[in-house]
Amino acid sequence: MLTFQKINSEKDFSAVNRSQFVDFLHLHLDKFGDAPQAIQKCIDYAFSIESGKGGFCMIAYLNNQIVGGLIMNQTGMEEFIPQNILVYVAVDASHRGKGIGRQLIDHSVAECNGNIALHVEYDNPAKKLYERLGFTSKYAEMRLNR
Repeated sequence: MLTFQKINSEKDFSAVNRSQFVDFLHLHLDKFGDAPQAIQKCIDYAFSIESGKGGFCMIAYLNNQIVGGLIMNQTGMEEFIPQNILVYVAVDASHRGKGIGRQLIDHSVAECNGNIALHVEYDNPAKKLYERLGFTSKYAEMRLNR
């Protein structure tokens, strides 16, 4: 049976600890992910109690084994920038194509107030799922790396 756990703070980790969650995301994000240190910083931001910060993690379990994970950060903005950004979402490679990603995102969207943005690379197969869920491409992201 697929179950979901919302993690709002460090103390909410139970079946897996923070390090195991980070390792899961890093492994299953594969080439679309970031270094474990970046994922750790994203969780720090989600758990922050500073004004304009916050968010949560969501974990999907199948028979008490982690099969999916997500981190949602609040932006502290509204109107011109969505209030939330879905930073990381990953499903265990051996469980993809079974609707777990969709359910994980649906459960997380239900926990958010306001609009949600996400960044996805054009060649990421998950892009089709995001489009089916109603995400649209309003802007092309451009970066100046310095």
